[in-house]
Amino acid sequence: MARKLFIGGLPYRTTNEELQEAFAKAGTVVSASIVTDRETGRSRGFGFVEMEDADADNAISMWNGKDFGGRMLTVSDARPKA
Repeated sequence: MARKLFIGGLPYRTTNEELQEAFAKAGTVVSASIVTDRETGRSRGFGFVEMEDADADNAISMWNGKDFGGRMLTVSDARPKA
């Protein structure tokens, strides 16, 4: 079963591929996507990564509070949409 993680504090120039490569260091990445502004198409500075359950905890401990491209990441379990 895959678990969705919220990734905040991403540098605005980060690509989906870079996000996936970074989190692949912690385990198997099912999907990685950066949220973009609908009008401009620019990154909003956060995204989501889906990982296998066992790897998700490893990714949180590996990346939460760490520097990524000059910005401090916030990594946590994603909350369901309201």
